[in-house]
Parts: sequence; C-alpha cells; structure tokens
Amino acid sequence: CHTSGMLTPNGKEYAQKIPREELTHVILKLLQAWKEPLSHFNQHIEHHQQLPDDSLSKAKQISNMVHELKTGVEKVTEKMQSMGIISNSLNGIASSEGTGLSISNEANMMSDSDFIHCFRRDSNKVQSYLKILKCRIMPENSC
Repeated sequence: CHTSGMLTPNGKEYAQKIPREELTHVILKLLQAWKEPLSHFNQHIEHHQQLPDDSLSKAKQISNMVHELKTGVEKVTEKMQSMGIISNSLNGIASSEGTGLSISNEANMMSDSDFIHCFRRDSNKVQSYLKILKCRIMPENSC
C-alpha cells in the first residue's frame, strides 16, 4: 500500500493515547494520501468497457465521499482551533506536501484488488480514528 510508510497508531488502544491534535493530523494525512490514487483509479476503470455503469458510478461516488470527508474534517479542525481545543499547528497539512508521501506510481501500479484492499484498510483506520476523536471531543456521547 502506498500509505504503508505513514506512521499511524497501530490499534485502538494506541490511537486512544495520542493527543487529539496528532490524531486529527493522521486523519487528514490519510485522506489526502488517497486523493490522487482514487482519481487515477477512476480514470483506470473508465477504460474497462466490460465494467457495468453502476461500478463506474460507485467508484466516482467513493472519490467524492473521500473528498467530502476530508473537507468536513478540515472544517471540524478549524472549529476545534477556534474553540481552543487544538492549536493552529495543523494549518497547511492538507496539501500533498504536508502528507510526507511520494505518491508516484506505486498506487497506480497495484492490482485493482490490492488497491481496494489498501483503501479499505485505510478507510477503516480513518473511521476508527474519527470515532475516537469524537469521543474525546464530545464525551457526553457515552462512548
């Protein structure tokens, strides 16, 4: 996976121990790391004539959802900064330079099944990290 080199908390208990700011940073880095590979994946599958239209539509929908999620996390981050929950040190990390990843062709050269496996793995991480972050910010949700 092209994100394998990223330092991410390994397991729920480790993710719960890192500060909110770092966890937010990891979430944004993972989401940004998938922007370009998902775009290339969409272009790649558009050239498969044997794929049904609903598969193409789903792939585009996934890319749009990742973009919307990243935008939403950025807005929540801004709100957390304005409320003083986290510092402003996260500004600018949403760019590809801020991820510390060289996307190159590694993600583009994966088989479709490997690509989907890696995407699912990272999606599960983001989902877990967001749940942990939500519980830390709003403990009244009885997490």
